[in-house]
Amino acid sequence: MTHQLVLILDFGSQTTQLIARRVREAGVYCEIHPFSLAPERIDALAPRAVILSGGPASVYGTGAPTLDSSLFSRGIPILGICYGVQLTAQLLGGRVERADTREFGAAPVRVEESVGPFARFAAGESLDVWMSHGDRIAELPPGFRAIGSNPSTPACAIADDARRIYGVQFHPEVTHTKRGSELIEAFLFDVAGMTRDWTPASFVEEAVARVRRTVAENERVVLGLSGGVDSTVAAVLCRRALGDRLTCIFVDNGLMRLDEAKQVTEMFRERLGIELIAIDASEEFLAALDGQTDPEKKRKIIGTTFIDVFEREAKRIGNVAWLVQGTLYPDVIESVPIHGSSAVIKSHHNVGGLPARMKLKLIEPLRELFKDEVRAAGRTLAIPSEALQRHPFPGPGLAVRCIGDLTRERLDVLRRADAIFIDELRSKGLYDTVWQAFTVLLPVRSVGVMGDDRTYDEVISLRAVTSQDGMTADWARLPYEFLAHVSNRIINEVRGVNRVVYDISSKPPATIEWE
Repeated sequence: MTHQLVLILDFGSQTTQLIARRVREAGVYCEIHPFSLAPERIDALAPRAVILSGGPASVYGTGAPTLDSSLFSRGIPILGICYGVQLTAQLLGGRVERADTREFGAAPVRVEESVGPFARFAAGESLDVWMSHGDRIAELPPGFRAIGSNPSTPACAIADDARRIYGVQFHPEVTHTKRGSELIEAFLFDVAGMTRDWTPASFVEEAVARVRRTVAENERVVLGLSGGVDSTVAAVLCRRALGDRLTCIFVDNGLMRLDEAKQVTEMFRERLGIELIAIDASEEFLAALDGQTDPEKKRKIIGTTFIDVFEREAKRIGNVAWLVQGTLYPDVIESVPIHGSSAVIKSHHNVGGLPARMKLKLIEPLRELFKDEVRAAGRTLAIPSEALQRHPFPGPGLAVRCIGDLTRERLDVLRRADAIFIDELRSKGLYDTVWQAFTVLLPVRSVGVMGDDRTYDEVISLRAVTSQDGMTADWARLPYEFLAHVSNRIINEVRGVNRVVYDISSKPPATIEWE
């Protein structure tokens, strides 16, 4: 099936992937490509609409990213966001300058005209939006007019209806812009005339067909199963595509949660009817990680060791040519900027940790999906809800939650504390109200008193966040009484812990995981 395409050109914004998410939520297929995409390549893609992302640069700066201005004469509807609208203005004859007053955060915008991306809003209406800019459009290009304004930025939104070119100075893709999805949908449907043809069912159908085309009939495939949502959906999808040519390998790396190995094997063998090879490689992983405290080195070591294990097992299976991984969009954007110039935040073991000598070729059937899209695909594949609703779990496992030395003793402390936290969330009906929850073992000791004895034990941090996509997140406002109960249980039941704290950092500036 050929979908109508929205082309998103990336100028380095950390929220470019969120633009893609909003477009996909509207039921429209999109792809992200670098701003430098050649005009002939754009013609080959034949997009029905183009969105220009934001970015950290100034359009008048030395070496600022730009694009071939012929894009604006192709008759394709265009929406510029933040840097994208500034670049549009500059390339078409306007002028951009440093703003007298920078705007970073919430701001009101007045709708001057109900056209273009404002087609679903009334003239005179005030919108709560999220700004992030230090420049402004000082002079509009010929043919453009302002359709949105505020006191600091008279041209908050601009329009050239004849060429169907529009731009907004704010970020409609972030949740802080209250009605941003409506604005994006107005551009997609009212301006570009697109239809909703991107669905979970269509993705599953196309992904199955793509895997079948990729893998030759005489080749076998292995999948590194973690038991999380991503690897579970990837496994069931590839099973549908390849049948018994797929072998799932579950590796107990010593970095799993309490009783996770047993739970995963039971789910796949008894609920999903998929046989898997279970390997206890915990000694190998912990030996490789001995003495390592740097989070990037931990990730690289875990990625390399995973591949070592898979290659050994593949030799036993015979004729294995491919390795399946459940890599997602957020993994990519936070690891390697393959689509554009977005800054690297951290490496992901599925993306940046694979050794160059890896002999298996890689299949990543979920690479372009967000977590909610993966869950929607899983429902289409009839995967049990308890498997789909599990909180995200990092590929490196507890290695990035056990800060400092990774010993069996410290990992066991973390496992027991984490099990208590999750058990209480479930029993109090709070588990499904948060995006992700877990505990972190800190590499510090503090003085405490238990009974009449002085203790000098470790610290557990509780972490729970709310989010829609994992790209941004806010700390969950769990009840004080609940937190007190969890703290009391952990300190009483987990030997070696005498202090529990609650992490109230949001993303940004923090990340969800500590490492």
